[in-house]
Amino acid sequence: MSDGERSDGDDDTDHGDHADREFVVVVVEPETPGNVGTIARAMKNFGLTDLKLVDPPEIDRDSEAYGFAGHAREDVLPNADTVTLDEIVENYHTVGTTAITGEDARRHVRFPFKTPAELRESLATVDSDTALVFGREGTGLNNEELEQLDELISIPANPEYPVMNLGQAATVTLYELRSLFLDEYQLPEVEHERAPEPEIERFYEQFGAFLDHAESRDHKRTRSQRLIRRLVGRAHPTSKEMTTLTGVFRRATDLLERTDHADRERAEDEAR
Repeated sequence: MSDGERSDGDDDTDHGDHADREFVVVVVEPETPGNVGTIARAMKNFGLTDLKLVDPPEIDRDSEAYGFAGHAREDVLPNADTVTLDEIVENYHTVGTTAITGEDARRHVRFPFKTPAELRESLATVDSDTALVFGREGTGLNNEELEQLDELISIPANPEYPVMNLGQAATVTLYELRSLFLDEYQLPEVEHERAPEPEIERFYEQFGAFLDHAESRDHKRTRSQRLIRRLVGRAHPTSKEMTTLTGVFRRATDLLERTDHADRERAEDEAR
């Protein structure tokens, strides 16, 4: 898919063969309208439109939900459906979210689980309508609800405080899965163009000229030239960056040359 082609190495997936599959976001018993609005906005950000709510609070156009939803107030939020979890389980491949996980295979309700990135890789090859199910702000999905779902994900976080705000958890998850929903996004296809090699070589030459004045020891000059070549090689500098650095070292070299010339004249005057 295009997302993978945009130099985002961890998103090198192609869902062109699965264009008709459906992804929906389900929120079970959200307690505050504001979090519903936050999730709707995250959906809009990352290419999803189908929001389903299980036992939601009252959501009207004057509520926090619409205030937090941004442009999602125009489509995602007003088109949200009220459903039951049983309806979702019957009609979708279901993925639940949990912060508290089982530690090993003896705890089957919350184990095994994937990270959102691992889920992205597995769903990229599966042609199935999928529901991403998020739980309550305070307690998340309970064990009875988790037992009904097909897969679980958990966001890697600080083990001392792994529980995230509902809106944050949804946003992180949808970001990680974005390559399943988006064919393109606002970032340019090429982050920047590396400077042409002749420009980079001119910089190396100028840096060498600088070292001729700044460092008298041959082995130090050789090592510095090798290190700067390795550093620039890893950095993939732009043409503007190379031009700027070359100019800086040219001016520094000129200053050293003038200083050397002045020192020689002073020494000759003293010798006379």
